[in-house]
Amino acid sequence: MTSETTTQPTSEQIRRAPKVLLHDHLDGGLRPATVVELARENGYEGLPETDPDKLGIWFREASDSGSLERYLETFAHTCAVMQTRDALARVAAECAEDLAADGVVYAEVRYAPEQHLEQGLTLEEVVEAVNEGFREGERRARENGHRIRVGALLTAMRHAARALEIAELANRYRDTGVVGFDIAGAEAGYPPTRHLDAFEYLKRENNHFTIHAGEAFGLPSIWQALQWCGADRLGHGVRIIDDIEVADDGSVKLGRLASYVRDKRIPLEMCPTSNLQTGAAPSYAEHPIGLLRRLQFRLTVNTDNRLMSHTSMSEEFEHLVKTFRYTLDDMQWFTVNAMKSAFIPFDERLAMINDVIKPGYAELRAEWLFRPAATTSPVSSASDPA
Repeated sequence: MTSETTTQPTSEQIRRAPKVLLHDHLDGGLRPATVVELARENGYEGLPETDPDKLGIWFREASDSGSLERYLETFAHTCAVMQTRDALARVAAECAEDLAADGVVYAEVRYAPEQHLEQGLTLEEVVEAVNEGFREGERRARENGHRIRVGALLTAMRHAARALEIAELANRYRDTGVVGFDIAGAEAGYPPTRHLDAFEYLKRENNHFTIHAGEAFGLPSIWQALQWCGADRLGHGVRIIDDIEVADDGSVKLGRLASYVRDKRIPLEMCPTSNLQTGAAPSYAEHPIGLLRRLQFRLTVNTDNRLMSHTSMSEEFEHLVKTFRYTLDDMQWFTVNAMKSAFIPFDERLAMINDVIKPGYAELRAEWLFRPAATTSPVSSASDPA
């Protein structure tokens, strides 16, 4: 008998598998009940629904428009209830708890400090409140038998003019929970090159950054993020598929940009469900992740916005397992890719891979050995051939 590593994992195994998340927005992952409670506590009356279940449905339906711009509009409600220190700490703590309960062992969660200043907080107070929340969430997770480590990515909004200020903020807090920098927001009309001063500063400071690129906009966005700005990773990057030709006979030809991304092992932060919602892919089956996986790009699987997409890391993997018949080996490949691409020191990444991720998947692969023995009667020896 051989090991059943080639079989598809069950939903329960997917949930228990150690997972690594690199692309998740803090303001896109609130619990609906928390949104309702914080709105009531802070006097925010703009919610479209005040019943948590109905509000969760509203967020999902409003995000299914196929438009990135409409998708981004839903964040007005979550940001509105994240304007106090207590609210930010609560949301961050619940984020860490929820991810840990879903089997995530390492996460980099991003947010834009500039969007949380409406009630008088300073940028520093925002960062400190979120860091405090992440540490509290990690502690609660441990009490519940889960382990998670959460690092923060500070995001600048690409339509604003505070990128250098946020980059400097990320650098000041790099030893106290902030692991890197990002820019986000609508891509069209707001190229990453508008923020070159921020990226040049981060490079001089030997700091890490990722850039939202190649989601709603095409190859020029990816090219600028890499060749002008020097991004370590690409947020989404799905439009790299536009530089890959697949012939009728199945042969594949990579353009120069796609070849560069693959050859340099530039991590792509893929968010399948979110990409369907914003129109970056028409279906899971047609999502570029299938072809890019076969071509051995440095792919990672992510949630993007768990509230808006009504998703989790386990659900993202379930979709991929069902669509592409991925196995635990495939899940481990994505997870190791993500851990290799994280913004924490190399020795810590290596320890997570060797001491947490690989043993976790080995244990799941070995479970078939301990299934109950069959209860049917053995074939009578009288029927055996002589």
